Amino acid sequence: MCDRVFLDKAVIPDETSLRENLKASWPYLEELRRHIAENYVPSREEWKYYGKKYGWTLKVLRKKRNLLFMAPLEGCFAISFVFGDRAVAAIEKSDLPENIIDEIRNARRYVEGRGFRVVVKSREEVNIIPKLLEIKVNN
Repeated sequence: MCDRVFLDKAVIPDETSLRENLKASWPYLEELRRHIAENYVPSREEWKYYGKKYGWTLKVLRKKRNLLFMAPLEGCFAISFVFGDRAVAAIEKSDLPENIIDEIRNARRYVEGRGFRVVVKSREEVNIIPKLLEIKVNN
């Protein structure tokens, strides 16, 4: 289990502290950041503090639209998406793994959409994020 890090509101995470906390998963985050920078211009990152329990989260936006949220954890990180109805329909028709499709399909529905979270510890998790991002942006 990867625990939350960066819980102190007074200490905004920087590249050095991120690298130190993410450890072996740091290259995966860098890969995802490069993918976003190259494919979703203009995009920007914004650190947001969500309280003592959740700490700092990196919000990635394209123009004013939220693309994803990255929560740094000890030794790994979590990527969260919110998918609207059109995106969920596209996910259901996609070639994503069936367990991912089922999890998104069965996620609780909120006004903003259905939430989905991937804890990134290995190449397997990294590989599905660009596909989810593409679906989100195009729907």
